Amino acid sequence: MAAAVAEIDAEPAWGRESARALGFVCALSMITYLDRACFGMALRPIAGELGLRDVSELKWAITSFAIAYAIFEIPAGAMGDRLGAKAMLTRIVLWWSAFTAMTGLIGLRVGPVALGGVGTLVALRFLFGAGEAGAYPNITRALHERVPPAKWETAQGLVFMSGRLCGGLTPLLWAFLVGGVDDRDGLVSWRVAFLIFGMVGVTWAVAFRLGFHDRPRARRTAAGSHGSIPWRALATSPVLWALCVMYLMANYAWAFNFTYLPSYVEQRFGVGSDDALGAIAKGAPLWFGATGCLLGGPAVELLARRTGDRRLARRRLGVAAMLLGACCWWGASRATGAYSFCVLVSLSAFSIDVTLGAAWASCQDLGRSHAAVTAACMNTIGTLGSALNGWLTGTAVEGAIAAKAAATGVAPAALAGVEKTAAAMAGYDAAFVSYMLAFLVAAACWAAVDPKRPLVADDEG
Repeated sequence: MAAAVAEIDAEPAWGRESARALGFVCALSMITYLDRACFGMALRPIAGELGLRDVSELKWAITSFAIAYAIFEIPAGAMGDRLGAKAMLTRIVLWWSAFTAMTGLIGLRVGPVALGGVGTLVALRFLFGAGEAGAYPNITRALHERVPPAKWETAQGLVFMSGRLCGGLTPLLWAFLVGGVDDRDGLVSWRVAFLIFGMVGVTWAVAFRLGFHDRPRARRTAAGSHGSIPWRALATSPVLWALCVMYLMANYAWAFNFTYLPSYVEQRFGVGSDDALGAIAKGAPLWFGATGCLLGGPAVELLARRTGDRRLARRRLGVAAMLLGACCWWGASRATGAYSFCVLVSLSAFSIDVTLGAAWASCQDLGRSHAAVTAACMNTIGTLGSALNGWLTGTAVEGAIAAKAAATGVAPAALAGVEKTAAAMAGYDAAFVSYMLAFLVAAACWAAVDPKRPLVADDEG
C-alpha cells in the first residue's frame, strides 16, 4: 500500500498552541460583530442620506447580507476542511474588511454625482456577506485541531462571548465616534467610522498571517482524514437537521438585536444616539449574550457531571433555555419602558447564547474531521433565519404603515409623525409574536439533538 500516512498523535492537550489559536479566533469574533453591529447603528443616517422615509426601506440591504452569507457558508467551510483555517480566515477577513470600508462611500456626493443608492448598498452588503461566510466554521476547524474535546463548549463559548462583548460595545463606541456622548460632538462622520472598522480587520489579518501556524505542531492527522465531503450523510442526518432548524429559529429570534433594535428603541422610547445610557441599553442584548456564552460551557460541564452524559446535558440546557427565551419575549412585547424592554430582550438573547457552545460542539461531535463543513451546514440554515428576520420584520412594519395610511386616506409619506410611529409599533408587535413561536420550535428541536455517532463511522475519535 503506497499511501503516505502521517503520524497520528493523541487528542490535543491544552497548551500554548491552544491558547494562541483561541486568542486569535476570539479577536476575530470581536471584529465580525464590530463590523456587523456598526451597520445597524448607521441605518438611520444612511436612510436620511438616501432620502428614505423609514429604515424599514433598507430591509433588502439587511437581508442581502444574510442571503449571501448563507449561500457561501458551506463552500467556505468545505474549503477550510481541505485547505486549512489560516488561508481561509485570512481571505475572509480581508474581503469583508474591504466592503466594510466601501459602505462608507454610499450616497457620498462628488460634485453633482452621488456614489450609489439603495441598489448599490444592497450589492455591497451582499458582497460583504459573501466574504464573511465561513468565518465561524473555519474558527471551528481551527479549534477542533487544537482544543481537547472536554473544552469544546467552553472554547466555543469564549469565541462567541468575545463577539457579543464587542457587539455590545459598538453602540457606545459609535456614540463616542459618530453621535457624541453627553451632547459632545462625535470625533468622525459615520463614513469615516466604516473606514476605521475596515482597517481594524486588515490589521488582524496581517497579525494572523504572521503569527498563526496552519497546523498545530503537536498533532498531525492521517492522510485522507480530510477526504471527500460526506454529502449524503450530511443531507440525511436527523441530528444535523434538528441542529439546523434549531439554529434557524434561534437566529430568527436573535437577529432583531443586531438590526432593528437601535431604531426601535429610538422611535418608540425616544432614546437618541447621543444618549450614553441609551447606547448601553441598545447594546444590552450583546452584553447579556456574552455572559450566556461564558456560562454555557460550565453549565454543560455541571449538567454532564450530574447526568453522566455530556450530550444529554447539552439537550437539557437547550430545551430549558429556549423556553425561557419565549417567556422573555412575551414580557418584552408588553413592556412600557425602554430599559425594561431592553432587559427582557437581553434575557432572551442570553437564553440563546448560553446554548451556542453546546450547538457548535455538537457539530464537532457529529462532523469530527468534517467539523467545518458540518458547522457550516448548521450556520447556513441559521443565517436564513437572520435573512427572514430582516425581511419579515421590515415587511410587517411597512405593511402596518401602509394599512394605516390607507385607513386615513393619505399616502404613507403624508402620515403624521405620531400616526406613523403608532403604525410602525403595531408592525413590530406582530413580529414579536413570531419571535416567541420561534423559541418554542427551537426548544422542540433541541430535544432531538443527540449526536451519538459521527457522520462517518470510521471518523477520528
